[in-house]
Amino acid sequence: MFSTGRAAKSHVLTRAFWKLGLAVASTFLVTAGPAALARTPEPSAPTIALSTLPPQAQQTQRLILAGGPFPYDKDGSVFGNRERLLPLKARGHYREYTVKTPGASNRGARRIVCGGERPTMPDVCFYTADHYASFSRIVP
Repeated sequence: MFSTGRAAKSHVLTRAFWKLGLAVASTFLVTAGPAALARTPEPSAPTIALSTLPPQAQQTQRLILAGGPFPYDKDGSVFGNRERLLPLKARGHYREYTVKTPGASNRGARRIVCGGERPTMPDVCFYTADHYASFSRIVP
């Protein structure tokens, strides 16, 4: 019987701690907003000149500005930014494009992700060589 009472007290304490944790998290989100949880590139985030990208990336960038045609069906699809490494924007803001990898039998890991209202005139583009683990902002 002692152990049952002890377990019941433990359960009550556990629920109290969970409620306290949820209250703290809720307060944080209300006051700081969801952007506080996101990792966004600092103004000094890495940049990369378009001219220093691999030739395949430069070709992909030209195709983006021309509106295609793209070699892969998924090119131009919405990029969800689940990694939260890019600035937070509404769903549909970012689109991803494959950068061909010589010798790869699949799409490979290289991508360009662009954001903006018009896909052929993006506000910003990012390059990733490691399948979204890191990004560099493409500059002219």
